[in-house]
Amino acid sequence: MNLQGKTALITGASRGIGRAIALEFARQQCRCVILVARDRDRLAELAAVIEALGTQAVVLPLDLTQPIAVNVAIAHTWRNHGPIDVLINCAGVSHQVPFLQSHLPQVESELSTNLVGLYAVTRLVARRMVAYRHGHIVNVSSLMGKVAAPTMATYSATKFAILGFSQALRGELAPYNVKVTALLPTLTDTDMVRQFDWFRWVQPITSEQVAKALVRGLKQGSPEVLVGWQAHLAVLGNRIAPSLVEKCVQWAAPKPQRGSVFELKKSY
Repeated sequence: MNLQGKTALITGASRGIGRAIALEFARQQCRCVILVARDRDRLAELAAVIEALGTQAVVLPLDLTQPIAVNVAIAHTWRNHGPIDVLINCAGVSHQVPFLQSHLPQVESELSTNLVGLYAVTRLVARRMVAYRHGHIVNVSSLMGKVAAPTMATYSATKFAILGFSQALRGELAPYNVKVTALLPTLTDTDMVRQFDWFRWVQPITSEQVAKALVRGLKQGSPEVLVGWQAHLAVLGNRIAPSLVEKCVQWAAPKPQRGSVFELKKSY
């Protein structure tokens, strides 16, 4: 896909990978980039940078877990700035915590944003793309959608689900000339993960690397875009020797703090 002259809607655009993708799309001469996130101020700041690059920017401060507001905003935006050629589902949250110490509100937060929010936006946009017989949907998963990781159980589950959703959608929408791509970056140095205990031996990549890899993948028509040599190595290893890869991930995972079992018993 050539992005020049296209209109793209990007969720999670205020920071991290979403922000980098928005900027890279502007450099690729998109006609219009529609920016979706909850932080109005960050979106306005990004919009100014994008418009300085010669691309129109539209700010949509939305909480994807509020379906009525999202429905109204998408319909209004399509009418005034559409049709939308590319949808980038990048919004996501993550809580790093051992499963036995996890709390239901954190789990619900990840599920509602990473899955339900993604599903709701995709459904609204895909129906319109099907009517136009044109469009491309990109769902941002993760290497953890291929290789699950300790302390990231719910996040891994949502990223696995995004891959399954993308594969099913790819088959359903193909007859309508709507393409679906899954983006799978390895650990990326963003605001979301800087407070985490990082896995040993894992070298983070930048959001800009992810954005450039996505552009290459779109031009090549790849159904899945793995980003980072570690992601390629892990996926290949998981195919050849899954037990070995699982052990390596366990060795690399952050070790639980002493006293965590006692704290768990107290909180139960």
